[in-house]
Amino acid sequence: MSITQERKQELIKEYAIKADDTGSPEVQVALLTERINNLTEHLRSNIKDHHSRRGLLKMVGLRRRLLSYVKSQSMDRYQTLIKRLNLRK
Repeated sequence: MSITQERKQELIKEYAIKADDTGSPEVQVALLTERINNLTEHLRSNIKDHHSRRGLLKMVGLRRRLLSYVKSQSMDRYQTLIKRLNLRK
């Protein structure tokens, strides 16, 4: 259900703006998207897991706020990010 360390490093390398970049909004959104996708699969088989569902909703809200921040800073960065992550917007 959680991200392995190797997968996390791959995502950081792929979405980093510069070397040693772990805190940029793009990296944070990519990591959140990976966690959201994993948790969504978990909830499909465990329908009554309401505690995890609440965590999922909190992650979705955080991702939405980060995406709106990126959108307010640069529309081009926002468009490329949602296209790379296959998010509907």
